[in-house]
Amino acid sequence: MKAVLVEEGTSQLYIGQAEDPVPGEEDLLVSVEATALNRADLLQRRGKYPPPAGASTILGLEMAGIVEKVGSNVTRWKVGDRVCALLPGGGYAQKVVIPAGMAISIPDDFSFEQASAIPEAFLTAYLNLVVLGRVSPGDYVLIHAAASGVGTAAIQLVKEMGAIPIATAGSKEKLQVCQRLGAEHVIDYKEEDFSQKVAEISGGKGVQVILDPVGASYWEKNLQSIGVDGRWLVIGGMGGYQLEQVNLQLLMRKRIHLIGSTLRSRTEPNKMELTQAFLSFAEERFKSDKIVPVIDRVFPWAQAMEAHEYMEQNKNIGKVVLRIDQNL
Repeated sequence: MKAVLVEEGTSQLYIGQAEDPVPGEEDLLVSVEATALNRADLLQRRGKYPPPAGASTILGLEMAGIVEKVGSNVTRWKVGDRVCALLPGGGYAQKVVIPAGMAISIPDDFSFEQASAIPEAFLTAYLNLVVLGRVSPGDYVLIHAAASGVGTAAIQLVKEMGAIPIATAGSKEKLQVCQRLGAEHVIDYKEEDFSQKVAEISGGKGVQVILDPVGASYWEKNLQSIGVDGRWLVIGGMGGYQLEQVNLQLLMRKRIHLIGSTLRSRTEPNKMELTQAFLSFAEERFKSDKIVPVIDRVFPWAQAMEAHEYMEQNKNIGKVVLRIDQNL
């Protein structure tokens, strides 16, 4: 098969030859039609985020495509079914193998590009907001990088749970999209101190949940923004990972639950369980358009490097998608 590979020494992307994946008895072999970019792909391309042991070294943490072969123990799926799924790697390729329990049926009116934008963003948001963050109706939820793929998913999930999304982003255009998705309050972090705005919005009580892909550079303002017994989910380090000082006294006084979270390193059984729990929540909501994947741009996979450069500039609102060519 063909796949997008990383050139050693330059970290440039090119289309080359790779070994076909081989499905087991519990697996599906899927012909990939589209995949979507994630920050982890950008890091892995530079050698800063190696894949988990045993995972494909090819980039790509999600995909959508057509079932080409079904394992002998699989009864739920058949050849020709349209599915999308979370991956530990391997999405930038013409074929991928997934455990049957990870497959998500694509709604009839969704394109492959739309479906490829679902797994990583929505499962990350669901894991952190529902499973770990325990968002409840009426909670204030502060969502940073809210115009990203995860951010746009998070806004919609928070709204569907009856909570109040507060979105931060760095442009008027991004904030307008956040509002259209259901954010009740929006903050331009470049123009305003978001901790002061949170205090105004919450009447000084702070938020119950923070979804934080930024990390170190937001530490102090997040500490001021979170309320007593708040759940603070750190899911990335776009603003750095190292802190020189940590105010443990305030952390203790507010009884803050500080939770570090990654999805990629979770076990396969855990990911399957998470996928099924998410489907129970989201399947009908996707069909009725109560929640929707947000796509910024679609690139042909021959332009994978351009897609990475575009995402590195933080231009995207929602997901950046690659369309895979099966005819090469």
